[in-house]
Amino acid sequence: MKRWTMKIIAVATATMALGSATAALAQAPTFPAKPVRMIVPFVAGGATDVVARLLAQGLNERWGQSVLVENRSGAGGTIGSEIVARSNPDGYTQLFASGSVLSANQHMYRKMSHDPGRDLVGVSLVASGPMVIAVGPNSKFNTLMDLVNAVRAAPGKLSYGSAGIGSQVHLAAESFEFFAKMDSVHVPYKGEVVAITDLIGGQIDWAAPNLGASINFLRDRKLRALAVTGPKRSPSLPDVPTVSEAGIAGFENLGWFGVAVVTGTPAALINRMADDIAKVTAGTTFRDRVTGLGMEAVGNSPEEFNKYIRSEIARWGRIIRERKITAN
Repeated sequence: MKRWTMKIIAVATATMALGSATAALAQAPTFPAKPVRMIVPFVAGGATDVVARLLAQGLNERWGQSVLVENRSGAGGTIGSEIVARSNPDGYTQLFASGSVLSANQHMYRKMSHDPGRDLVGVSLVASGPMVIAVGPNSKFNTLMDLVNAVRAAPGKLSYGSAGIGSQVHLAAESFEFFAKMDSVHVPYKGEVVAITDLIGGQIDWAAPNLGASINFLRDRKLRALAVTGPKRSPSLPDVPTVSEAGIAGFENLGWFGVAVVTGTPAALINRMADDIAKVTAGTTFRDRVTGLGMEAVGNSPEEFNKYIRSEIARWGRIIRERKITAN
């Protein structure tokens, strides 16, 4: 009799526990229950900012809450990434970053208050696309090898611009210089669009901006593309050869953009955010806009994205050591 009593009590206890858990789950606030901050660690107008705002718009519509894009630029993106690394692990402060912020900064900055590879976790890769080796409209360089041979003949005389030390634009150019065995003077700017403006004006000789940031200038013939850095030609610039086709065989470099949050954010919440991001990036509106910028919409899982980040950390570590790139 006692054994049956104990069994009844055990069943009743389990039922009560299940009921309590179900009730707690039902009462738990849905995400998001308030506006979300999306930190963009670069100035407005560049490729990172443009794609971030497209994603924020889609998430805003999906979540029914404001997704507020904040441009917190400086120090190659480390100021913005630090804000997220020090935030609460609740998903309400997100980082929308270019690849350099998540995979290269820890190799370049000797003094950082945080380690992106340790203190941030990827949610989803949002978009990727090639860079473009570009010159101004009045440049004397008509082909990629014209530029390469001129730089090789006068090391340290010609200049290239970037969106700042450690930016994706800077690293793409450094990687290209290393691969092409050339040496230009780096001129860092406070943003990709500022560098493009000086490239158009002839203040610098070349640059390797994201195709997404430069495509409209190229279409308006304010810039001239010598080559794209992807493994194949871009549908947006079908007449422009790849770097490999233009004479530097084997080189390729893709720019990429994704969402990250502070480490310690619950896995279930990260997966929920990744699912919603994937639904936005699969939508016709987002996909068409990103394609129009010369990029490809992605939207993958946290596991896939973090594996990619780790591979990029290793790749850029080698390049940065070989080029002896430092930021402080």
